Amino acid sequence: MPLLEIENLTVEFATAGGAFRAVDGLSVSLDSSDVLAIVGESGSGKSVAMLAMMGLLPWTATVSADRLNFDGRDLLTLSARQRREVVGKDIAMIFQEPMSSLNPCFTVGFQLGEALKVHLGMSRAGCKARSIELLDLVGIPAPEKRLRAFPHQLSGGMSQRVMIAMAISCNPKLLVADEPTTALDVTIQAQILDLLLKLQQETGMALVLITHDMGVVAETAQRVSVQYAGQKVEEQPVVDLFSDPHHPYTAALLAALPERARSQTLPSIPGVVPGQFDRPGGCLFSPRCTYATDHCRSQPPARASAQLGSALCHYPLARGVPLNHPEGGVSS
Repeated sequence: MPLLEIENLTVEFATAGGAFRAVDGLSVSLDSSDVLAIVGESGSGKSVAMLAMMGLLPWTATVSADRLNFDGRDLLTLSARQRREVVGKDIAMIFQEPMSSLNPCFTVGFQLGEALKVHLGMSRAGCKARSIELLDLVGIPAPEKRLRAFPHQLSGGMSQRVMIAMAISCNPKLLVADEPTTALDVTIQAQILDLLLKLQQETGMALVLITHDMGVVAETAQRVSVQYAGQKVEEQPVVDLFSDPHHPYTAALLAALPERARSQTLPSIPGVVPGQFDRPGGCLFSPRCTYATDHCRSQPPARASAQLGSALCHYPLARGVPLNHPEGGVSS
């Protein structure tokens, strides 16, 4: 049985202009000790999908799924109290902005100890000892001194390490890292990623890494799920995805990497991710796709075979060439 099993997840938000579908039929399966990267541009629904799984979306959101299971429990049927017993203990999350994710009114020690007390029932002395151990584990110098520090007294990198310490404090089975290196300088980014991978290997927890940095994906992930406009358009092992992407969107993302540029001008994907009022009737990527036809613009695609990364495309790519395209072999 997979540790996490999501099937046909849909998330809609109520707005003044009507319902906006932020996640559209997403399916994800994750085993223990897996490292899955979820990539895509801003607005692709990466964070919303994981927040829906954790039950952290606002009241304006409507969540539905054919299956939403974690460790043998149906998350859709859990009460609010039962979900709180799981979230923060068995499922933990590192949020995007470390400087705004910590409560500015409380010390680091208080915020670390709160999770330990609520989920593990530790005494005050036990919370302090475990908090010092956690801060030392994530590489914070003078951990006992830092327990008395407030968030504004910490740097961005140190705040992110505190967030990681809080997330792993109860030895979760699944850790979701949402853009864990955003707003950090390059050297600190490398340290944070190394730390996450080290903790994952030592504890055996599953790791979901949400990012739009393909370089991070190449260095950390085992599998990659590519999202676009709320839909999963492709999923492959990381080596296969980089060597032979099957969806035109994935191929365009990889072509935009500086190390793959064949000229002084860096390739880019024209246009933007569609919003609530400009969603095309057929394939959602068709307005930006090099290979789009009238059929693509009018008919939503079905998933390709698993051998082609389950690419959500009428003409999935094989070694850079779209299959069964009416114009024949069009080079990418």
